[in-house]
Amino acid sequence: MRTTYCGLVSEALMGQTVTLCGWVNRRRDHGGVIFVDLRDREGYVQVVCDPDRPEMFATAEDLRNEFCIQIKGLVRARPAGTTNDTIQSGKIEILCQELTVLNPSVTPPFQLDDENLSETTRLTHRVLDLRRPYMQKNLMLRYRVAMEVRKFLDAKGFIDIETPMLGKSTPEGARDYLVPSRVHDGHFFALPQSPQLFKQLLMVAGYDRYYQITKCFRDEDLRADRQPEFTQIDIETSFLTEEDIRAMFQDMIVTVFKNTLGVDLGEFPVMTYQEAARRFGSDKPDLRVNLEFTELTDVMGDVDFKVFSAAANAKGGRVVALRVPGGAKEGTGLSRGEIDGYTEFVKIYGAKGLAYIKVNELAKGREGLQSPIVKNIHDKALQEVLTRTGAQDGDLLFFGADKEKVVNDAIGALRIKIGHSEFGKKSGLFESRWAPLWVVDFPMFEFDEEAQRYTAVHHPFTAPKDGHEDWMVTAPEKCISKGYDMVLNGWEMGGGSVRIHRADVQQKVFDALKISAEEAQQKFGFLLDALQYGAPPHGGLAFGLDRIVTLMTGAESIRDVIAFPKTQRAQDLLTQAPAPVDEKQLRELHIRLRNSAAAA
Repeated sequence: MRTTYCGLVSEALMGQTVTLCGWVNRRRDHGGVIFVDLRDREGYVQVVCDPDRPEMFATAEDLRNEFCIQIKGLVRARPAGTTNDTIQSGKIEILCQELTVLNPSVTPPFQLDDENLSETTRLTHRVLDLRRPYMQKNLMLRYRVAMEVRKFLDAKGFIDIETPMLGKSTPEGARDYLVPSRVHDGHFFALPQSPQLFKQLLMVAGYDRYYQITKCFRDEDLRADRQPEFTQIDIETSFLTEEDIRAMFQDMIVTVFKNTLGVDLGEFPVMTYQEAARRFGSDKPDLRVNLEFTELTDVMGDVDFKVFSAAANAKGGRVVALRVPGGAKEGTGLSRGEIDGYTEFVKIYGAKGLAYIKVNELAKGREGLQSPIVKNIHDKALQEVLTRTGAQDGDLLFFGADKEKVVNDAIGALRIKIGHSEFGKKSGLFESRWAPLWVVDFPMFEFDEEAQRYTAVHHPFTAPKDGHEDWMVTAPEKCISKGYDMVLNGWEMGGGSVRIHRADVQQKVFDALKISAEEAQQKFGFLLDALQYGAPPHGGLAFGLDRIVTLMTGAESIRDVIAFPKTQRAQDLLTQAPAPVDEKQLRELHIRLRNSAAAA
């Protein structure tokens, strides 16, 4: 039905007759000559309909936006002064000879070139939204990224193996999506949060280089970079060290960016988890922001300002400063309204407030500092604050004092917010560049205060550093894992670890997590049994395909790179899912709804 795509018609086809199919993006009547901007997935082409072909012209007069049409015509040069250098077909136009309406369209609920559409409107009418060049560009890029990943892994000897979608519910950090079994009354499958256990079984089975681009499911609270179902580039390999694995998949990401965007990501610094938390309060720091923490916990133990001294003396407490160069300068610094806004912002992360000091004139000592807290900090501590932060005239110092997690979360988020603000960009606190990073040496465990037990930082199958095995029982907080995350521009693109391949070490992890032998056998017995049969040393990682493409496109949400996403309330507005099911289906599954209103 067509000889080429609309967006691919160029000067190379000058003088030739082409047949095109697509949608009417716009129709313009210019004094007896009708111009049609015809659109398909590759772009636009201008079609000219002259009245000297009456039947064709009459059809063109009835065209409206989003009609699906076929045209046949002659490729010719546009008149001088009417070219469009922003599109491939911008120097030519099609003189229409034949025009067929393949399917008319009702009036669309919005103009496809409207840049101010609400997300609700876009997701409700997702089919039309997907016609927009913005979305088509994003999904075409997503396809190219997936293809580059496959080509790279294929060249390295990896094979694509599918793993089950219906499996067993195992604790992996988030709620499982459960699927009731009709055949086995009262029993449930779980949709996979990841193929973690199966890919380890494949390593034991001898498939030493496995990968899969697969759907994963987590029933968790959502935000811009999360979906209840997401796509993972899942990779596992045997007989490679932690450093080998990182090197190989750094090469993969570098290759993908170069071949799809023409971008060289450059060097990947390596930073320990401890350093990242100390300097930036985050395990995925955005290195484009030129701000970092100054540690003050050891300085504030005896000051009169109780917010600081209480945190400094509390177990697990922390006090830090965040120096904002130029933040207190008259006219160009942060306003009182902005500071108040930041005070409210940090409360989202559990902070009770946001103390600050404006450094107006260092030479005047205390008199040159502006803040209600200064009078409650003795000279020695105050001088140490100024020395450690490197404060200069016109700087603004923000402080965080609370439990370490609260401080890291709140001041870490404040660091990003200031860096990405207009002030941050104008002040040189933000560098517009790609900033990759490896974060390594994660703790094996973290203590859950509420449950009064340790939990796994990555997952319970992550291997400890050599020599740390015995600490898992005596001092779990000291254990460092062979875990690693790849970070780009403050987003965790992927993460993984070397796995435990010995049953005795795996048992020590379960002991540290207070998972009994009976519980371990019930939940992971198939893996523990497999590890007894000469399991090889193995490890891997998983990349979030949605996140990678979101970073590449600069989109604000991963919903802009997924064809049919869910909202932040885990709803599909297009198909109206989730939806009630009839009583007959529920009876077949041996399910009765406790809430009668929901059943109705």
